[in-house]
Amino acid sequence: MTTKGVCAAALLLSACATYRPLPLDETPAALSAPALAVLAQDAATIDRPFLQPERIDFTRPLDPNAVAALAVLGNRDLQAARVRAGVADAQVFAAGLLPDPSFSFGLDPLLSGPDTMLGISSSLGLNLNALRTRGVTLQQARADARKVRLDLAWTEWQTSGQARLQAARIAALERQVALDLESRDSTQAMLDRMLRAAGRGDMAGDAVQGARVAAFDAAERLRTDEKDLGAARLELAKLIGFPPDRELKLAAAPLPPSPPDASALFAIAQQRRTDLKALRAGYEAQEAAVHKAVLDQFPNLDLSVNGARDTAGNVTLGPAVSFTLPLWNRNRGGIAVERATRAALKAEYEARLFQTRAEIAAAVNGIAIARRQRDAVLAALPAVRRFAAASRRAADRGDIALATAATAEQALRDKEMQRVQAERDIAEQTIALELLAGAPQEAWKE
Repeated sequence: MTTKGVCAAALLLSACATYRPLPLDETPAALSAPALAVLAQDAATIDRPFLQPERIDFTRPLDPNAVAALAVLGNRDLQAARVRAGVADAQVFAAGLLPDPSFSFGLDPLLSGPDTMLGISSSLGLNLNALRTRGVTLQQARADARKVRLDLAWTEWQTSGQARLQAARIAALERQVALDLESRDSTQAMLDRMLRAAGRGDMAGDAVQGARVAAFDAAERLRTDEKDLGAARLELAKLIGFPPDRELKLAAAPLPPSPPDASALFAIAQQRRTDLKALRAGYEAQEAAVHKAVLDQFPNLDLSVNGARDTAGNVTLGPAVSFTLPLWNRNRGGIAVERATRAALKAEYEARLFQTRAEIAAAVNGIAIARRQRDAVLAALPAVRRFAAASRRAADRGDIALATAATAEQALRDKEMQRVQAERDIAEQTIALELLAGAPQEAWKE
């Protein structure tokens, strides 16, 4: 082989990909101090339309924006989805590549006969059909990649919202548990006093039974809320990629303002929701698929240049064209499938729009109901608070029984519990409405 041939072979080999194994890691990465520092640094430079860059200090309580940023950066499923999105980019790259030509070479040794030469044949061919459909194939791959990126953005938005939802739930449940503890201690103390009085014969059994039921109900509410609080903390840790034994400090979030009307929010959703944009990108990709299927009904062309030398020394060189005859198939089945898929995507998009409008209207109505309930509780609270304080003063003076004062104080705690529940509903449903609208509440006015 000549020096030029060696150089050409080396150049071709240098352009080839090589195989490198990538073993699985069976031990998940620990959330060490350096990893937390990297998370904080990434949060300070995060670039998402629904998030503000956040300087996170893990020694201080985290506000809702910090929780959302941690969810976007630290969630393990999102990290895997971002890596998986690279597959779509690779498919765009593959769709833009030109087809390689084909080459064949053959030898025909002479076994018998008057001729003395070795027969040689060769062919250089190119698939013209791939060139004809390259444009629509690349268009489809780009639209598919855009759909993948938009779906990823929608998943990030949903994950960040779920993290903020869990943070709001934790804050409300902590207030509920504090009230539950007071109720449990008060009812248990009252039950102990009544049991001692019943033991002396100073109290009837039915009164003791009522106190026992009240103490049991208070303890049961405490157990339920503590269980819900633990579940919310574990869910938040999972969403932001933290180990389950790490407890986060959360800052109290202010009560959100009233949302706009449902029609305005639906208009925002049509513009901002990335899942709707992803569906539109998927529909664009399917339009390209229909176009490609129509192009595939025409004959597939293969052009080749053939050269040969027979055993008598005759040398031939000439082109050859091969194609399929579109008599019976004509890719009618492929066209029907792609058109039916396009119709299904159109129907799916329209159904998603209808569902979005209905869910936004339901969320707006739910927030309005929760606000009316909170207003009613706030209107009744001052009178209940004054009555509980007056009852306690009277009981301390000995003017009324301790049980009466304890009942008045429990009524106050019940009202406070109703207020906490109403504010929890407002906070959670507002976050759910943000997720439905596809934009944070700060962008609603825009």
